[in-house]
Amino acid sequence: MHIATAIISILIINIAFGYWRVNTQKFTIQWIAAIHISVLIAIGLRFLLLGWNWLLLPVFVADFAAGQYIGGLVRKQFSKQQRVQLSSCLMTDIIKLRKH
Repeated sequence: MHIATAIISILIINIAFGYWRVNTQKFTIQWIAAIHISVLIAIGLRFLLLGWNWLLLPVFVADFAAGQYIGGLVRKQFSKQQRVQLSSCLMTDIIKLRKH
């Protein structure tokens, strides 16, 4: 149960950070922060929920990458709609899009 909780939490967190990352210029401070802040959160969640387990590391790396990728896809999909000016924050943009 803790493994599933950790995997889902890390995926959701990385979707939001991937959404932010895609809206930044590559290799800037914001771009680096969008990747590395979520890494720290993912490591913290793993320690909190599971402890350190090397066997699950590939699963969490794949989960991290999938969340970043999905966040980028969500951002690109929202930008195609062009109903509102988008920000770098997924939750803010969801609220904006629901109002329109």
